Amino acid sequence: MSRTVGTKAWTASLGRLPGIATARTYQRAWLRSDITAGLVLTALLIPAGMGYAQAAGLPAYAGLYATIVPLLAYAVVGPSKILVLGPDSSLAPLIAVAVIPLAVTDDPESALALAGILGVLVGLILVLGGFLRLGFVTELLSKPIRLGYLNAIALIVVIGQVPKLLGFSVDASGVLGQAKETAQLIAAGEIDPIAAAVGITSLAVIPIFKRWVHRIPGVLVAVIGSIVLSAILGLTEDIEMVGALPSGLPLPSFGGVDWQDVGHLIGPAAAIALIAFADTGVLSRTFAARHGEDVNGSTEMKAIGVANIAGGLFGGFPISASGSRTPVAEQSGARTQLAGVVGALAVLLFVLVAPGVTAYLPDATLGAVVIVAAGALIDVRGMVRMWDMSRVEFALAAATFLGVALVGVLQGILVAIGLSFLAVVVRAWQPYRTELVRTTDRPGFHDIERHPDGQRIPGLAMVRFDAPLFFANGEIFDQYVRSVVADAPSPVEWVVIAAEPITGLDTTAVDELVDLDRNLESRGIRLIFAEMKGPIKDRLIRFGVGGRFDRTRFYPTVEAAVEDFHRHAGQP
Repeated sequence: MSRTVGTKAWTASLGRLPGIATARTYQRAWLRSDITAGLVLTALLIPAGMGYAQAAGLPAYAGLYATIVPLLAYAVVGPSKILVLGPDSSLAPLIAVAVIPLAVTDDPESALALAGILGVLVGLILVLGGFLRLGFVTELLSKPIRLGYLNAIALIVVIGQVPKLLGFSVDASGVLGQAKETAQLIAAGEIDPIAAAVGITSLAVIPIFKRWVHRIPGVLVAVIGSIVLSAILGLTEDIEMVGALPSGLPLPSFGGVDWQDVGHLIGPAAAIALIAFADTGVLSRTFAARHGEDVNGSTEMKAIGVANIAGGLFGGFPISASGSRTPVAEQSGARTQLAGVVGALAVLLFVLVAPGVTAYLPDATLGAVVIVAAGALIDVRGMVRMWDMSRVEFALAAATFLGVALVGVLQGILVAIGLSFLAVVVRAWQPYRTELVRTTDRPGFHDIERHPDGQRIPGLAMVRFDAPLFFANGEIFDQYVRSVVADAPSPVEWVVIAAEPITGLDTTAVDELVDLDRNLESRGIRLIFAEMKGPIKDRLIRFGVGGRFDRTRFYPTVEAAVEDFHRHAGQP
């Protein structure tokens, strides 16, 4: 009996995994799109994985293992249906800095073992963060931040791929450095005419097929066409090629790594985990929003962690979501996690069956594929709309763009989040406040700024303050109420605070309320509150001023307070 109950519980737990849930509701109509997207994705997964592995100071084939295993793991546990995980340019330098000093000189297997441990540590940190529900960090990534981030990623990717497209390489780092050196080399005539012809042709073919022959993926046409052309014309000796794939399966290998090495890797692992999740969190939320879906940040964090652990155990290294490969999957029609599974299995099949094919794939074609994919992230119209709707939010988008492009992914996002908090504080510090008046054409009490012809009630001042009361705006509230009283056309007997918008209260603001009440009391004016929320009343009691502000000071509505004022004043 207990074994049956345990089996049912285990089955129910598996059923809650996103990949299993998707499989249960999978529609046959999605199959063709997912398979096509997965095959298209393969053309980018192989060379990109190899390139980022080399950038991290690791053997090129490690990039394949860091692609295959995490994609399969994420397909089961990942909440995003089209997010593509794998080696990433933003992580490669950090991996190199962490691993190379600890590795045995001229021993790639030593570096790979350390990188695997690093991947496992990154994964454990992310899984722990997910169980601690730290995924709320993605809720700080507002629309302006996502907009600026994606435009910056697009710029970074495009500038980085232009040299490859034109057949030369640059040594500079950073967007500005790469752009400057690229321009100098173009001006100096360093363009390789054959590579440029192949790259630019590929760059043209992809959007042409997307526009006029959309049933045939332009990326596949460009990749297969360039491979065939290279083989027929013998271009392998004339321009740079991606190179042949290694053969074999990824297996666990941590030989030569001791606990001291693990200790040295914990710090870099924490930094890489932050960047990986910041990067993935933005992409996950952005692409989920495009498809009308929602992604839980903590679930996403755990899924990235599991993918990193799996990759680290089987010959890989730390990975995150890809800003270039995810758009390829989306553009190619990916509907579910199956696209990533197809891509991973296709890469594995290449490794086992046809490792020499990519020896004929020009780097220039790869550059064209990446540029087109990155171009899908560019949203100039979104920036223009943001400018029209809110200058403050446009400034946040611009700050994110500049921070990510010029400083770094994590630093740029952190700066943008900090500026978002600053904007919230500024809005709360100088909130909208107004006097309320009565109008003849509609019931209730309304903003005098919008209804300048409204009528004040003699002896009564009604004030609304649209923000929580806290240390930064308590005095502003105090001074505003006093100014309304001083500017009233007739002596004020009661001040009614329309308190529904006041959603917070701290001790400094309470002191300001007490000072205001004493000032008004000394002048024979009664301060009362209408529509104040229960938790705010509770705070007044907890802060020790419940005796001063007793229940006679509170009214359920502004109308009830006005009616009581009329009764006390003997007015009809």
